[in-house]
Amino acid sequence: MADTDLPPRLTRLSFHGPLSEERAARLVARLAGREPATVLDIGCGWGELMLRLLEASPGARGVGIDLNGEDLARGRRNAVGRGLVERVRFLEESATGTPHGPADVVLCVGSGQALLDPDGAAAGGGPEARGTAAGGEAGTPGTLSATTEALRALRSLVTPGGRVLFGEGFWQRTPTPEELAAMWPGARADDHLPPADVAEAATAAGFRVEAIETASESEWEDFESGYLADVEEWLATHEGHPLADSTRERVDRHRASWLRGYRSVLGLAYLTLIPVV
Repeated sequence: MADTDLPPRLTRLSFHGPLSEERAARLVARLAGREPATVLDIGCGWGELMLRLLEASPGARGVGIDLNGEDLARGRRNAVGRGLVERVRFLEESATGTPHGPADVVLCVGSGQALLDPDGAAAGGGPEARGTAAGGEAGTPGTLSATTEALRALRSLVTPGGRVLFGEGFWQRTPTPEELAAMWPGARADDHLPPADVAEAATAAGFRVEAIETASESEWEDFESGYLADVEEWLATHEGHPLADSTRERVDRHRASWLRGYRSVLGLAYLTLIPVV
């Protein structure tokens, strides 16, 4: 089957998350104001935020780490098109115990779990560690201890005077049993922390919190719509395709998970963190 027969993937999204152009520009301006020389992006995907930061920081060099080769290839193509290919590397490898720090700016947006080993403890040296309310098993992704350990790993990856941008999911309110049942398989009330606990985990890990902002409902709607838009258009014109039935089931399940489950329940916080020296 030719690739041209398959559904396109995420071409409507600039960022793989609920992040508007306005918020992205504000985050980049704040981070570029530190005049970084080095940028490290943990779980970078196609690294759009890193590329924008490099454009705003002449001379800075970046490293993006991810396990998704397709996303990394997209990032490399974008770097070539924007004249950044000599200043950035996209590496297909694990972030656990990464040797690519310390950096002046470390980006870790929805990727905290990539810094945790399979037992939930952060690897020394050096990222979505899902925050959870009290009651989760200590040391597993989603618990307070795991979020703190991921943040401690990030602390080891940033230079003195540098900045970490930590994007982390949180519950805007405790989900109901019906909402949990509609979310991802096995969703639990301790899959995420409330935002105050995320901030306290950051201070416990050796940071001060310079800024906190949270994705808006509009940003979530733009993201969720863009996440499915390519495939929805493909389904509308490929009714008899061999993959149509399974693709339709997957898309409808995801949309229902959002609209019946985590819409207006799951939030995303962007914390700009300063390492304590």
